[in-house]
Amino acid sequence: MTGNELGKAKHLMEQGGESSRKLGYVSQDRISELPEALLLHILSLIPTKNVIATSALSKRWRSLWKMVSRLEFESYGNIYKYSENVTKSLLSHKAPILESLHLALTSDHIDGVYVGVLATVAFARNVREFVLDLRVYHGPPVRLPISLFCFDTLETLKLKNQVLLDVHSPVSMKSLRTLHLQGVVYKGDESVRNLFASCPYLEHLVVHRGPFSDNVVDFTIEAPSLKTFSLNDSSSAGENRRYVIKAPSLKYLEIVSLICHEFILIENASELVEATIRNVEQIGNENILGYVKSVKRLSLDFLALQITCPTEVIYSQLVYLEMYTHKLEWWTLLTLMLDSSPKLQVLKLIDHCLHQRSLEFKKQYKEQGTWNQPKDVPECLLSHLETFVWRNCNWGREEEKEVATYILRNASQLKKATFSTDPIEPKRLYKLATRKRMRNELDDVVRASSSCHLVFEFE
Repeated sequence: MTGNELGKAKHLMEQGGESSRKLGYVSQDRISELPEALLLHILSLIPTKNVIATSALSKRWRSLWKMVSRLEFESYGNIYKYSENVTKSLLSHKAPILESLHLALTSDHIDGVYVGVLATVAFARNVREFVLDLRVYHGPPVRLPISLFCFDTLETLKLKNQVLLDVHSPVSMKSLRTLHLQGVVYKGDESVRNLFASCPYLEHLVVHRGPFSDNVVDFTIEAPSLKTFSLNDSSSAGENRRYVIKAPSLKYLEIVSLICHEFILIENASELVEATIRNVEQIGNENILGYVKSVKRLSLDFLALQITCPTEVIYSQLVYLEMYTHKLEWWTLLTLMLDSSPKLQVLKLIDHCLHQRSLEFKKQYKEQGTWNQPKDVPECLLSHLETFVWRNCNWGREEEKEVATYILRNASQLKKATFSTDPIEPKRLYKLATRKRMRNELDDVVRASSSCHLVFEFE
């Protein structure tokens, strides 16, 4: 709701209230006096079943719901009754364009015929965003006829859970810009290739693959217009999966889970500006950091011991680096990144509470190798680093203090260094003395930058 709309609504309500008071009574239905466009906007923000129920309020409201451009239908159980109700509602709908339709159904078994009928009726209403969420407890995944998507108005498609994509040949989805595939099942490698060949102007892609087999080994994404891509693969059978990403226009990449996979290849990512890589372990090829060498912003969280970092890569555009410090040998990766990022301006380290980690991890954490300082002070510390942040720092090892001290002593352009710690629980009040000592030690460090402001925070 815009400021102008709110102003008009307030003005109308004040006018209605004033005229009612002059007549000696107070109106009980001021909202009906609002402009139709404003009422439709309000209705688009509430559950569709409640929107349809407003038709019983008065003559003014009887057909108003039929013009709402965003509809959402959710049901548990009877697919026949659900299909009947949704079809009836869609056939009664009068808006020239259906901006968004969300269909969610949870059942023991879902007949794909009913889903196909619903999708056909929806696309006949010129739907722009279509969301289908099917949760089948016992039956097979529901096959969705890909021919249903050959409509020029479809701009966003989001498929979730037990949806089976069987794309035996490319179709036409030239208007599609956003595609979300979350937990869906694919017929095979060819279906994946045909799917992306069907949407040549795709710009935003989200792929979440669950811990079950979906019949795809080589997941090939060829999308010349793709700008953002998010990948999350939590499969337990990951060692048989390979990814090939051909997206020359890609600007943002997010990989949040990729474990025990045989191979990942990202071709020609020279336009990449920002990347997030987390929980990536035991990948067959070791050049994953080499694919993101053009980025300006980078967030890393993975086990350095299991990823070989390409020492020859220079991150010539990188100005913002965020790293998580709760994985083993994280400082080895930090040293490499500092040496390889000559223009780095912001360094942010993020830790997790040490007392929340497992006993096995704590043992490994204390026994891992020592930190080796760079032979020469990295160029970024001498010329560019202005901001240093360390969140949730607990410093369970001496090496962590050494890293902080090293940066303060060598970052000659540093303007601000912020250290934040977790709140101390009553049973761990003994940590107060440790933290006070830590603060005093940092205060005593002779900083390379005379203008560096040291800040301590409690989160």
